[in-house]
Amino acid sequence: MELQQVFDKMVEILKPFVKDPAALANADKDTHLIDDLKVNSARMVDIIIESEDAFEVEIDDDEADSIETIGDAVRVIMGKMDPVANPS
Repeated sequence: MELQQVFDKMVEILKPFVKDPAALANADKDTHLIDDLKVNSARMVDIIIESEDAFEVEIDDDEADSIETIGDAVRVIMGKMDPVANPS
């Protein structure tokens, strides 16, 4: 799966969890999940679980804690899907 495909899928996963859908419409890799999209910490757990299911990967607690932006999430997922090509 290509980087843009992972990004697009992450945006789809985030849709039900953001308080401001307009902010998500203009999101890029630097969009902060909490500051820009107003996702609360409880929802972050749901997003991690949804991501694990969607991409068939396992994200450990340290990796989950490192995710602050959409780009961080994409980096972690790409690293899990192909750790040789995308070391995290």
